[in-house]
Amino acid sequence: MISQQVGYIFASVFAVLIIASVIGELLKQKYGAQNTTIVNLIDRINAWWAMVLVLFIAFLFGHIGTIILFFLISFVGLREFMTLVYRKQSDYYSMVVCFYLLLPIQYYFVWSQWYGMFSIFIPVYGFLILPIVASLSGNTEQFLARAAKTQWMAMICIFCLSHVPALLFLELDGFDSSNNILLLIFMIATVQASDVLQYIWGKSIGGPQIMPTLSPSKTISGTVGGIVSATGLAALMAPITPFSHWQAAGIGLVICLMGFFGGLVMSAIKRDHHVKDWGNMISGHGGMLDRVDSICFAAPIYFHVVRYFWNG
Repeated sequence: MISQQVGYIFASVFAVLIIASVIGELLKQKYGAQNTTIVNLIDRINAWWAMVLVLFIAFLFGHIGTIILFFLISFVGLREFMTLVYRKQSDYYSMVVCFYLLLPIQYYFVWSQWYGMFSIFIPVYGFLILPIVASLSGNTEQFLARAAKTQWMAMICIFCLSHVPALLFLELDGFDSSNNILLLIFMIATVQASDVLQYIWGKSIGGPQIMPTLSPSKTISGTVGGIVSATGLAALMAPITPFSHWQAAGIGLVICLMGFFGGLVMSAIKRDHHVKDWGNMISGHGGMLDRVDSICFAAPIYFHVVRYFWNG
């Protein structure tokens, strides 16, 4: 079940999506269904409908629903990453270890609230297990590069994303742990709003690209405008968190920056493999990793900042 406060938040989000959908249809009627910018906008709005509904349903089932949701997101992310980097049959068993050993064990540690193992299992044990398994194939061709790919696949898709449901189990000073779902909403809303606002500011103002070789669609004006706007949104959401307005703004700025850099890193991986998107699962957004790349890098930083400074 979700609290009344969370219900109000989702009602507000649904209201915004309804308004956005109406605006999208009006623009489509005015400029025509062949306008690529309008079509892209409508695809993005429809994708947001799907994603918000999935989050809402997961939150309805409480902690277990949220853990299952992010377990599945990690699984899909692994498939997309594997599809991009998997090249040799000798890496097969390393992939099996990622999917059927590291993934379920990591989320078991989250569910059981075993912080000690949750925080080191993949960065320590996973990083050692994966190259060991790879070496047993006997294939030494590009061994270091192949091992590094599987290691970082596990880090990004499993370890980083598992920090999102882990927020549910924090015990914070002066904050009822039954409201920890609000910590997730704060982070997801801030980081995703930053992505959307960077797109809107960039399309509205234009200007020079910030990193043309990695992300040609990102402009300086869009990046700065989006991050500043999302930081302001984070400050406005302070009442649903244990943070003051200034603290919420500071945390919002940090996770927006981490989300931006996460997007650049994931874009660099895609460019290195000569693809534009991680997949085509979400219309208007590419693959699952295209939608959560910023969360992958923001979530662990957010988790540990909150745990260190507000832990009860």
